[in-house]
Amino acid sequence: MIRDYQETDLSRLHEINAASTPGVSEETIEELEKIISLSSCLVAANRANDPIGFITLIPPGTLAYQSQNLRWFEGWISENPQNLIYVDRIALAPEARGQRLGDQLYVAAFERFSECDAIGCEVNTLPDNPKSHRFHARMGFDRVGEQTFAPEKAVAYYVRKL
Repeated sequence: MIRDYQETDLSRLHEINAASTPGVSEETIEELEKIISLSSCLVAANRANDPIGFITLIPPGTLAYQSQNLRWFEGWISENPQNLIYVDRIALAPEARGQRLGDQLYVAAFERFSECDAIGCEVNTLPDNPKSHRFHARMGFDRVGEQTFAPEKAVAYYVRKL
């Protein structure tokens, strides 16, 4: 089941986020709470309604969120005008992986933001995350750019038309 975020989810989402690094950035619980407060957060829940995954989506122009990746997309949009929603992170609990919950979270995001032209995200290339590259390609995303932050940190940017 995919549902909206509830305040009681925060502690569990922080655990899921921590278990998903380096695929997503490590955050304190306070940092994750701020990200969620600036985003639309959809939660994958089990039959007991406990969170087992989540996705956060942030609109470009959200200056309160200090993200180099969001700033990259804002620059990309200035050259490719369109209404885009940015996926800041998608994370699944280790026990929930391999069940196509990532697909379900993205389909819910596609539906929630159907008024947008596109959805954008980034995937690590250093350290590389080949499963995520394959997943996003399978979900219809096209690679549109890349950025290196440091010798050990780089990402590829993807966009999917909605």
